Amino acid sequence: MEKNTAAAKAAEKFDALVTAQLERVERMKAQKDFVDYAALPTIIIGVCGGDGIGPVITDEAARVLEYQLRDEVKSGKVEFRRIDGLTIENRAAQGKAIPDDVLAALKECHVILKGPTTTPRAGDPWPNIESANVAMRRELDLFCNMRPVKVPEEGIDWTFFRENTEGSYAVGSMGVNVTDDLAIDFVVTTTQGTERIAKLAYDFAARNHKSRVSIITKANVVKTTDGKFLRLCQDVGRQYPDITTDDWYIDILTAKLIDPARRRDFQVLVLPNLYGDIITDEAAQFQGGVGTAGSANIGKRYAMFEAIHGSAPRMVSEGRAQYADPCSMLRAAVLLLSHIGYQEKADKLERALDICMYEEKKYTVTGRGTGCTCSAFGDYVMETIARL
Repeated sequence: MEKNTAAAKAAEKFDALVTAQLERVERMKAQKDFVDYAALPTIIIGVCGGDGIGPVITDEAARVLEYQLRDEVKSGKVEFRRIDGLTIENRAAQGKAIPDDVLAALKECHVILKGPTTTPRAGDPWPNIESANVAMRRELDLFCNMRPVKVPEEGIDWTFFRENTEGSYAVGSMGVNVTDDLAIDFVVTTTQGTERIAKLAYDFAARNHKSRVSIITKANVVKTTDGKFLRLCQDVGRQYPDITTDDWYIDILTAKLIDPARRRDFQVLVLPNLYGDIITDEAAQFQGGVGTAGSANIGKRYAMFEAIHGSAPRMVSEGRAQYADPCSMLRAAVLLLSHIGYQEKADKLERALDICMYEEKKYTVTGRGTGCTCSAFGDYVMETIARL
């Protein structure tokens, strides 16, 4: 009897999850086209610092953006808005991944420059609230996480298209403890969610003269959800006869990315949420670590740009926040500029970062007093932009 009661309660919770996901599918079907930023009277850029070192590096990236977009700000074409309240203290006090007033402010923007946020884990002094990133991607329907990794001397030029709103993270905080001995989580794959991420990946490949798209799954074992993802991506790929489609299992891909004989073959990769989260951190290590990598989170109405590393609370507690490396957020700023239509400014910022980080190296960020401060590096970047 006890077993039947536990199973019935778990089934009731599963029924609610399925109902919510079916409603989400209907919302996806009703979505409009992507925002045309050129047609907007004013592009509103929200600057949301997060917590830990987040405010330090986010404010620095915003300062560089404001420098580059100063004419657009003056003319009223671009407006920057500071949005506070995404600290772990405020989120914990309100018991929400994103407090209601913060979410409302975010939804008034078109694009968001967002700093890292702390996600509580077992043993932390915070309540078990959902990841702010996961919640923001869901609430703003930021279904595509695009992460570029480029190391020319190694022949590496990868662009990852990670599905952002489904997979293992879609209902990651809504699993079921059926009994003290059995816990179950869920993986979500939808036709609409898979087709739109696949189409973005193939469209990007076509626009940027890429010849190969690789689909990454574990479809030989996770046959239902991963199998669906693989099949639907292959269907989209058939619409692009000039692009070669191949597929890899996630475990062997992790090996092949470190294989000098094979890794040059990869160009555009499309993959479910969990696999994308893991593999893009590995990939970022090739260009200097997660502190050097930015990412774009793209939806049809909103877009959010962020670093791919965490909030580094230890740096704050040790009094080293001013030495945090802003390069990840500056790389995210490159993606932001490109997304809203300022490609020339994006190219100039990217070139300046390459000069500052890899060529001249006039200042080096070490995270400690042995290197320069975050703001000094920002000054260096702006000085370099002015020289280009």
